[in-house]
Amino acid sequence: MEKQDAQETHPEISVVVPVYNSEDCIQELIIRVGGALEPLSLSYEIVLVNDSSNDNSWEVIKKAALRNTHVVGICLRRNFGQDSALMAGLRAAMGNYVVIMDDDLQHDPVFIPMLYNEIRKGCDVVYGKYRHKKQKPWKNLGSAFNDRVANIVLKKPREIYLSPYKIIARQTVLAVCEYDGPFPYIDGLLFRVTRHVSQIDIRHQDRFAGRSNYTVVKSFLVWANLITSFSMVPLRLATILGLVSSATGILFGIYILIAKLIFPSPVQGWTSLFVSIFLLGGVQLFSIGMVGEYLGRLYQNVSKQPQYVVSEMVGR
Repeated sequence: MEKQDAQETHPEISVVVPVYNSEDCIQELIIRVGGALEPLSLSYEIVLVNDSSNDNSWEVIKKAALRNTHVVGICLRRNFGQDSALMAGLRAAMGNYVVIMDDDLQHDPVFIPMLYNEIRKGCDVVYGKYRHKKQKPWKNLGSAFNDRVANIVLKKPREIYLSPYKIIARQTVLAVCEYDGPFPYIDGLLFRVTRHVSQIDIRHQDRFAGRSNYTVVKSFLVWANLITSFSMVPLRLATILGLVSSATGILFGIYILIAKLIFPSPVQGWTSLFVSIFLLGGVQLFSIGMVGEYLGRLYQNVSKQPQYVVSEMVGR
């Protein structure tokens, strides 16, 4: 009896899904996850985190949790963002292995057994890598740019693609959940605690229903979170730009002085002067902005801004 209770408390696989305005996808998602895992006779749970959706997503989740004992629902008091919602789901997940996937079924649950088999070989994290992504071109460009930045900032292997579809071993999940700052970035936290990472090839599916909630602004905020939370590169870049600008100004000043001594005539070139002023002013504003971004994040960390606030939980 005690062994059975332990299995029920700690399922083999938890599937954590952040939900935002996806009421039409939720039931199909639950059905497909069950269809992928039940043939394996593995105990599992589905943790659905409603990130304060504007539609009826939370009502759909509550009804699903009442009908299906595998479903756990968490509702956040306001929209905290995808990574904060994932942190709420990771802390609630009880599985020995935790799968993270999106709510729109572009991540097909049929690949969960493949991820599971790969991670049981000894890795801490296994990513699903898409050969072809069914999304808008600007999102592909943004993903490629973010991947290049991650190579530098996180020092991840170049062949590893930071996919939002992945499986994580429980000990790694617990290590990630120790982070209590207000700006979580799951992939950054994973590479902070482990380098035992692998990946498998999967297919990227068409969205089941609705439209994407990701915008250019949100993509930029994800990049900004990566670059400022896990690296000093922006501050060092600002320092280098300042040094280059100063050196350029000194050299230009020497040139003007020599030209004045050799050719005693009024200095010409108001256009170049204004360009120089605007260039230096831009460098200064950029540097001040980056310092301000770091100071703002430091202030919010010190003031203990929460990652998320749970208003309601159903299931389990």
